[in-house]
Amino acid sequence: MDQPPTIVLRWSRSARNVGRARAELRTTLSAWGLSRIEDAASLVLSELLTNAVRHARTAPDREIETRYLKIPRGLRVEVHDASEVRPLMALPAAEAGGGWGLPLVDVLSEKWGVSDREGFGKFVWAELSVEAAH
Repeated sequence: MDQPPTIVLRWSRSARNVGRARAELRTTLSAWGLSRIEDAASLVLSELLTNAVRHARTAPDREIETRYLKIPRGLRVEVHDASEVRPLMALPAAEAGGGWGLPLVDVLSEKWGVSDREGFGKFVWAELSVEAAH
């Protein structure tokens, strides 16, 4: 049975769900014949979801939603949260122990951005192309 072109999952704001979301993404990519972009897509998802878990300031019971969408040239990953605070990409200092997430997403994705959600919050998205896969 074919999977639908969009997979929507909801996660509590727990770091342990990042690995679970990656596993679901790998399963989806395999079913869609997109295993070629699995490594890059998993890393992009990890960075976007980790940012939402760490930085989305919302009520504790608010969940984070991931969406995996099959697009004509590859995959679109979206991470939705109820926080109005938008992530900003800045290159961290060389000695910084973190802060490389969005620059990494920028390198691995064909394009990415932040969009408003209907109601509260925003979603951060990235598109990966099988043609651009290394």
